[in-house]
Amino acid sequence: MSDIFDKDLLQRCISCGFCLPACPTYALTGDEASSPRGRITLMRALEPGELAADDPALVEQSSFCLGCRACEPVCPAGVRYGALLEQWRDHQWRGRRRPWPARLLMGIVARAWLLGLQGLARRHARTRPAPAGPSLLLGCVERGLYPGVSRAAVRLRPELAAPSRQGCCGALHAHNGDSAAGARLARTLGGRLPGTIVTTAGGCAAHLAEHLGRDRVREFGEYLAEQGHRPAGEVRVAGRRARVALQDSCHGRNALGVHRQPRQLIAAVADYVELPGAADCCGAAGTYALLRPHDSRRVLAPKLAAIEQADVDFVVAVNPGCLRQLRRGLRGSRVRAVHLAELLALAGGNGPYPPGRR
Repeated sequence: MSDIFDKDLLQRCISCGFCLPACPTYALTGDEASSPRGRITLMRALEPGELAADDPALVEQSSFCLGCRACEPVCPAGVRYGALLEQWRDHQWRGRRRPWPARLLMGIVARAWLLGLQGLARRHARTRPAPAGPSLLLGCVERGLYPGVSRAAVRLRPELAAPSRQGCCGALHAHNGDSAAGARLARTLGGRLPGTIVTTAGGCAAHLAEHLGRDRVREFGEYLAEQGHRPAGEVRVAGRRARVALQDSCHGRNALGVHRQPRQLIAAVADYVELPGAADCCGAAGTYALLRPHDSRRVLAPKLAAIEQADVDFVVAVNPGCLRQLRRGLRGSRVRAVHLAELLALAGGNGPYPPGRR
């Protein structure tokens, strides 16, 4: 008998099957092994050594899972599937068995000085530290790819301190087979950033909340709502109020329960349109779009069709990975993908018009 999994977590599943309709990979394949219930069955075979770590089914399913945690809110037994997946990949993806793109990215983001270099060229928000907070998490991906998001966040809430000397929150490590490093990075970041940590990335928020405590971490839309933020102005397109949809953050919604607040904020500045499947994963899933691009596009395809059919002007993301996924998928479309902070700044006249066709 090995000690790969927390026994209490592994035994909690009652095999009821409520998770199957919520699982994106089960929806793609109809294969029991590609569902949370099926994967837990594989974990239960791995734990006592009935299956070896190099078993083809274990190798495939540990990678095929998006880690979206959509199974958790519908589970009557309270299975913490996200924690089980992290433990599985800790064992399955040790050392050289970890996919090389994940190893490369983890090596980069673990070095705070490399993250700091991004700011020199990309001009993300930068302020002096505030002794008591609140502090804005700049993020690894976001500060490099979408520096306008942090600038918009600080324009909307000037009390947010955004010191440039920040490291990675550790979510990338936790989701790619090194949860110990993920926890260590989260604690280090918590020591560097005083007070409440506000993040514009749902995945980072969920990871930090797990290790620093829910009381110290707020997703950006959640923070705005708690502060009684009243969005100014409105977003208009062709002389009319813009039609705007939302793509939920999987971890923001499924792990933190944040979903109502961004919808209310959007509705204050535009005509909000609820997309069918807005709560479903877009296929970005951290490194998933890099490790399994074909499957990532398969997950994204029905969402793109729903966006086009809804005849919206913007689709809002609350996570940088989702924003990247949507922008790539909507190339050539008149629909623009923006972050919530960018949309609210645009409504108030404090942000540039987002990229995309007009």
